[in-house]
Amino acid sequence: MVPEGRQEIEDTVRATLCDVLGLAPERVADFAPETPLFGALPELDSMAVAGLLTELEDRLGILIEDDDVDGDTLETFGALTRFASAKALQ
Repeated sequence: MVPEGRQEIEDTVRATLCDVLGLAPERVADFAPETPLFGALPELDSMAVAGLLTELEDRLGILIEDDDVDGDTLETFGALTRFASAKALQ
């Protein structure tokens, strides 16, 4: 089922971060839009990015092209959530 609203997408992004990166749900629940991700979370290295994006594709029913992703996409939790929302709600 594809999430229909922004809150559902945010919840899906949080769950995906927990599942793919092995982060504690309590930790991810505290993520604010400005919480830094890539470069700040040791678990989110370049190898984990591919797994994270693939899992988001599957869970949200979206297609993420290589050209869609840049350094800003994974900079913060808010940036990743906005990216996923834009893809899922277009």
